[in-house]
Amino acid sequence: MNKIITTTFFVIIICLIGYVGTKKTHPQKNNSTDMSHDYNSYAQPENAVVKHLSLNLNADFEKNILSGYANWQIERVNNANEIIFDTHDLTIEKITLNDDSTTTNFELKSVDKILGSALHIPISSTTKSVKIFYHTSPNAAAVQWLKPEQTAGKKQPFLFTQSEAILARTWIPCEDGPGVRFTYDATIHCPKNLMAVMSVADNPQSINASGEYHYAQPKPIPSYLMALAIGEIAFKKINERCGVYAELPMVDKVAWEFADMGKMVDVAENLYGSYAWGRYDVIVLPPSFPFGGMENPCLTFATPTVIAGDRSLVSLVAHELAHSWSGNLCTNATWNDFWLNEGFTMYFQFRIMEALYGKDYSDMEANLCVQDLQNTLKDFGEKNPDTKLKLDLKGRNPDDGMNDIAYNKGYLFLRLMEETVGREKWDLFLKSWFTEHAFQSVTTEEFVDFLNNNLIQSNKEKFTKVNINEWIYETGLPANAPIINASRFVAIDLQIKNFTTKNELDKNATAKWSTHEWLHFINNLPEKLSQKQLDDLDAAYHFTGNNNCEIADAWYYLCLKNNYTKINSAMEKFLCTVGRRKFLLPLYGEMNKTESGKKLAKQIYAKARGGYHSVSQQTLDEMFGK
Repeated sequence: MNKIITTTFFVIIICLIGYVGTKKTHPQKNNSTDMSHDYNSYAQPENAVVKHLSLNLNADFEKNILSGYANWQIERVNNANEIIFDTHDLTIEKITLNDDSTTTNFELKSVDKILGSALHIPISSTTKSVKIFYHTSPNAAAVQWLKPEQTAGKKQPFLFTQSEAILARTWIPCEDGPGVRFTYDATIHCPKNLMAVMSVADNPQSINASGEYHYAQPKPIPSYLMALAIGEIAFKKINERCGVYAELPMVDKVAWEFADMGKMVDVAENLYGSYAWGRYDVIVLPPSFPFGGMENPCLTFATPTVIAGDRSLVSLVAHELAHSWSGNLCTNATWNDFWLNEGFTMYFQFRIMEALYGKDYSDMEANLCVQDLQNTLKDFGEKNPDTKLKLDLKGRNPDDGMNDIAYNKGYLFLRLMEETVGREKWDLFLKSWFTEHAFQSVTTEEFVDFLNNNLIQSNKEKFTKVNINEWIYETGLPANAPIINASRFVAIDLQIKNFTTKNELDKNATAKWSTHEWLHFINNLPEKLSQKQLDDLDAAYHFTGNNNCEIADAWYYLCLKNNYTKINSAMEKFLCTVGRRKFLLPLYGEMNKTESGKKLAKQIYAKARGGYHSVSQQTLDEMFGK
């Protein structure tokens, strides 16, 4: 997941003082950090910028490397005498200019642990293209090479990439920031019995005999949306513009689970304008994929942990689809502005779910997200600077800012906007925001400026107590955060009360509960429970070993807090077969709080680590001091 660039307007905040009830100023006034600058990239697109990529790569499953070339069409600005690319663990073999076979000089700067190495290439007024021949490291952070036994089919290997936030540079030399957009075409060579798919609308729908695949993405995208997957993949149609990819043993289950994809696209278009990307497909990857989903244009990459068998976790599809507007179409300019991608997408997701499944259903999901936010704020501390929407990630890995503050605090801020002016005005505003910033990268300050000019000024009296500056630039959660009441949770709260006061468990009352109701039940049980109470819960509801990963994860976390060791075997199996970071970090983190738990965690991690993506490995290695 990932993005970058642009400008800040201190004057915007001054203008807002009169009608948003704040006396704060933009923090940049007394801060030497230029918050509009992309500190997570070496590139200098203001001097020389990429416009189109022609990528040609061979996937070598024996050496675990991608090799070939990236041919960049560039635009020289300000009489620049060089162009700078981001790289990380790439071996640069040679570079040519303007399709001339003569090699040119280049300089690969020293390695930074986070940013990698800057690749400096001399250019002149006649330079129109730069062709970089290279190969990746077997340990490229974006690329995971899976052995057959790590896949569902157990017969063929698998490869997938995860470029967000700044990992595209580990498999493509690029200007690796969300503020730089480009079109691309690609040719991928892979074993003849495998299929390759990318973040484009013209993916193949069957394995071809040559092992060579061609793609074109005519819409400009940032580097973090570059994506590739190769494996024994099958396709199944949902409707004329939607379908699913998955490993052959999974594809029918995935198609059933995601049957409403087409309806979701229709609902999204009715809300905020036409879908701009042609097709919308989803590929469900092997379980080591570290995130719930990644919004790669035209082809969402998704975790198999949402295939619950009851369609209860399809909001993930709604979320990644919503990114087709908030993120892919209108992109955060730097990772400091990450909330512009994720806060907007959370809001959009809940609107899609409400339209399809009803407000009571959507409010359950939103309420759970607020519960998650409250837990995060408790863990971080209300004064932690990472609880601001606008972040300062200079000198840090942008992954540090990818927590649920951007998602859920951002969502609550936008829901407050809706409640302040009413849904009709807010929807018109959002539609105009996406339309006027289509295929652009924007900063938080540009959003505030647009909000002021297009909504606040015509509704000044309604915004007197909103305090936008507090929401965006200050820590914690403002007191005027919307309260989201989930009517369906009332019955769950009664069951919790009956259990904690009378030790009563009513199986009939829980028979038709959705995943969200079960999560509310588990997450809101008392933090301290007796061994007998946990025995009774497990005997009644069979949480241990539950095939629903969300429910299993919540249960194991509760049990760890109460030193309930009867889950250990099932939890180990869970951690050795699921690579989604959302599940891994709480469980390993809770185990790591005690000496006995730390010993168990290290034992499990030693077995499981090889099956995790580098994104998960890096976080867990730090946890265990590796």
